[in-house]
Amino acid sequence: MDKFDAICKAIKEVKIQGAENVAKAAIEALKYKSDNQSIKKLISLRPTEPCLRNSMKFVTSGGKISEALAHFDLVDRRLNEYGSKKIEDGYRVFTHCHSSSVINILLQAKKEGKKFKVYNTETRPLMQGRVTAKELAKAGIPVVHFIDSAARIGLKKADLMLIGCDAITTDKVFNKVGTEMFAEIAYRYDVPVYVCTDSWKFDVEGIYGEEEPIEKRPTKEVWSDPPKNVKVLNPAFEKINPHFITSIISELGEFKLSSFVSEIKKVHPWMFR
Repeated sequence: MDKFDAICKAIKEVKIQGAENVAKAAIEALKYKSDNQSIKKLISLRPTEPCLRNSMKFVTSGGKISEALAHFDLVDRRLNEYGSKKIEDGYRVFTHCHSSSVINILLQAKKEGKKFKVYNTETRPLMQGRVTAKELAKAGIPVVHFIDSAARIGLKKADLMLIGCDAITTDKVFNKVGTEMFAEIAYRYDVPVYVCTDSWKFDVEGIYGEEEPIEKRPTKEVWSDPPKNVKVLNPAFEKINPHFITSIISELGEFKLSSFVSEIKKVHPWMFR
């Protein structure tokens, strides 16, 4: 297997996690193959990933690979700066699934000397929440790990909810399935919900009426041999009603959804060509 195919396999099998990490890996793959067919293959690997699609568009529209990678470095620095300000000593931070953006913000808050605790979910069926728990525990951050159905217990005690996202449209945010349920619970308990994201996750096609595709994962991830007459659904993502979202934090600053979209149009006109 050549390096291009190895990267594709890792993306498809979710061995590379987090939208930015997927996009970076796809950009890396372009160093080995960059013809139109290869680009189409990379885009097809994860349907609900506009960051991947925008990365490919940026590079194929004249942007350099080094410039694309520099964008992600800038995002990391600014997200860490803006996001860590939301965390105070003694806070209990709730998060769902695995987001490199959220992880980096929490690590930055730790570097700043803040003492806090993280509540996180196991995130079935692939248990991405365990990746989050391991990374934070390794850094010396206390973690309370909840089974998904017990998340409400943690949310009642949380001071804020930090999540990543996989896609943003003009009127919706998409993240790991289960996120809207937790965001709605957080809203009921007056727990602010912050979406930590890269502006390249904006889906331009949504402006033209195209619906963001929801990736359907293999049912065997949930149940390898279900009995007859049992249908297993395994959606990877879901829409989050912006009503439950306090604000979106990105490298562009902190905005409500409508203002965030307006800012993207000003800063990234190439997305709309």
